[in-house]
Amino acid sequence: MQYLLGVASSEAGPKYLAVREALRRRASALPEHTLLPPEPALCAEYGVSRITLRRAVDGLVADGHLVREQGRGTYVSRPGIRHEYRESFVHRIAGFQQVMTEQGAQVGTTVLSQQIVPAAPAIATELELPVAEDVVELVRLRSVDGLPNHVVRSFLPAARYPKAATEDFGHGSLYEFLRREYAEDLAHARIVVDVGTAAAEEADRLQIVAGSPLLVVRTTVHDSSGHPLVHSFSRLRPDVSQVEFEVSVGGR
Repeated sequence: MQYLLGVASSEAGPKYLAVREALRRRASALPEHTLLPPEPALCAEYGVSRITLRRAVDGLVADGHLVREQGRGTYVSRPGIRHEYRESFVHRIAGFQQVMTEQGAQVGTTVLSQQIVPAAPAIATELELPVAEDVVELVRLRSVDGLPNHVVRSFLPAARYPKAATEDFGHGSLYEFLRREYAEDLAHARIVVDVGTAAAEEADRLQIVAGSPLLVVRTTVHDSSGHPLVHSFSRLRPDVSQVEFEVSVGGR
């Protein structure tokens, strides 16, 4: 994962990022192997220097959205599977299954564990419950187009959601289950991204080497009154995953 720590100049900062995002959206709407216009034409179109354009293109090449061929130009490519967590204040809270299915991917789910357990202190804090209060713990292995993507552990208050202990979560979305069975209002999600390493059993499930780095995404979903409904943490293969945040401000 890369972090933008500073901006050397106005051109290397906002312009570069804005052009990269514009090109990313453009590439995603074009067929694979489509040839982009030459550099001078793109510089004129976006109103930037060649240095700024190349920085934007370099990032998209590194991410797999574009590919350069010496003497031929820059072509649209397709990156590895993207795992997207999205939060939009004016649209919805959409889970992994829904987002990836809308992108045309085949999502698979294997339920590894589904049981009622006492809430550990960290989980109790997230769900605003007493320590050791009963919670439903749901552990799932998620795959995309047949390849393992991540393991997700979700926790829900057992007294509030008793059906979660017996529901078949081999198909469908946990968020949609809460809307359908309990008419819950999923209004806000707090998302924290961290890094970790894969333990032996986890690495075997994800088909990676033990000790490999993982992206760790912790999500707590609240209703419109601020009450926590569900807390999850997903451990993702970074080679096939990208965490994306979408934020809308002021209803725009």
